[in-house]
Amino acid sequence: MPAQPDFSQGQVMAVARQTFTLELPAGFRAADILKFHQRDAQGLAERVEADALHKGLLWDGRAACLSVRFRPGQAEVEIAIDGPSAAVPGAALMNQVRRLLGLTQSVEVFEETYRQHPQLGPLLARQSGLRVPLAATPFEALTWAITGQQISVGAAVSMRRKLIKAAGAVHSGGLACYPDAERLAALDESDLRAAGYSQSKAQTLRLVSQLVLSGELPLAEWQETLPVEAMRQRLLAVRGIGPWTVNYTLLRGFGWLDGSLQGDVAVRRALQRLLAAPEKIGEAAARDWLAPFSPWRALVGAHLWASLALSA
Repeated sequence: MPAQPDFSQGQVMAVARQTFTLELPAGFRAADILKFHQRDAQGLAERVEADALHKGLLWDGRAACLSVRFRPGQAEVEIAIDGPSAAVPGAALMNQVRRLLGLTQSVEVFEETYRQHPQLGPLLARQSGLRVPLAATPFEALTWAITGQQISVGAAVSMRRKLIKAAGAVHSGGLACYPDAERLAALDESDLRAAGYSQSKAQTLRLVSQLVLSGELPLAEWQETLPVEAMRQRLLAVRGIGPWTVNYTLLRGFGWLDGSLQGDVAVRRALQRLLAAPEKIGEAAARDWLAPFSPWRALVGAHLWASLALSA
């Protein structure tokens, strides 16, 4: 297990900072971003305020805190990276934050296309401007999807918290950092089992970490080129990864909006409500209903997720 950092001697940590501002479109739904990163009420690696997100992560292996504060029409962004002479990320960070906030998603085109749809149109009118918040990195999205396979969100959040603690990376500002592939690969299977992972999930997490480190899962490269079918086939070849995990990873890790989420129980429940269907919607029926919305099927799924809060 990686050693926990020791700040007990009161030493001052050198920190490199970069700040910039992003313009936001009219009607930007900052609350959706904040809610997505507020899943863990204990706030171990994410601290959410009324208008800001602070997230612990590893940037090039260094503990960092990414802060995004929402103002009218803009987002003020800062990253603080621990370590002497830490290089600031430059344009790479700006691109990453744009993805994280969903600013690369052409939701206006989608809404204009389907605003007259008899079932979806009224939902879009109530949820105008909805974007899909992304994980900070594709690796975080992939490992979160593996964590959440076939368990409740509450159980997955608890396991994720224990995983972050086991990885042992903490920013000087106090937030723990979600592990990267190197940190996660350094954990033993027993560490993951102690965090609540089944043997199969623990083995899958270690395997994907090793594949990322070896370059066989080039997630960073894929983020720029997005060869979806090649990504899908490579991920499906990994033991322990199935279609739902792939589609969720493509959505939350890469912002690919055409994954069909018929395997998601919440999507099917929301679709049943939307259609006022007397019986539960099965996977085949959900797949057939979503099919005509390509290349926006995952974005439709996100609207269905959000609709559950409207009808709660």
